[in-house]
Amino acid sequence: MIAHDAIRERAYDLWDRNHRPAGYELEFWLMAERELKAERRGVSSGLSDAGRA
Repeated sequence: MIAHDAIRERAYDLWDRNHRPAGYELEFWLMAERELKAERRGVSSGLSDAGRA
């Protein structure tokens, strides 16, 4: 189980990096949860590296 605080922090970071769009709270929450679960399993989701060159 992933702590809500960890999901909230990741979701905020994702939301902030995506220029803070209004109305996407659930999408960013779910994306954060997926990323954290993937990290826990040791699998790269690819989402966090998408913007890096």
